[in-house]
Amino acid sequence: MKRWYCETVKNLTVAVPDEVYRLARVRAAESGTSVSALVTAYLKSLASGSAEFDRKAQLQRDVLADVTEFRAGDRLSREEVHDRAVR
Repeated sequence: MKRWYCETVKNLTVAVPDEVYRLARVRAAESGTSVSALVTAYLKSLASGSAEFDRKAQLQRDVLADVTEFRAGDRLSREEVHDRAVR
């Protein structure tokens, strides 16, 4: 483990094709950052995206659990829908 900007960090070894690494270095240079910072940002977004998906999935389960009664017979007819749209 290394100390980096007063944070404990883990070293990570990944294998990528030379061209991918070259493009990542170019992108990092254009952004004024490092490849490590790009990878860190990507992994953070990946982790937060997963958390957001889990939150929305739980919200969907909660909403579905609150639906106690649904009847297809309560739907409006085609004419009723068009009458509402015109008004």
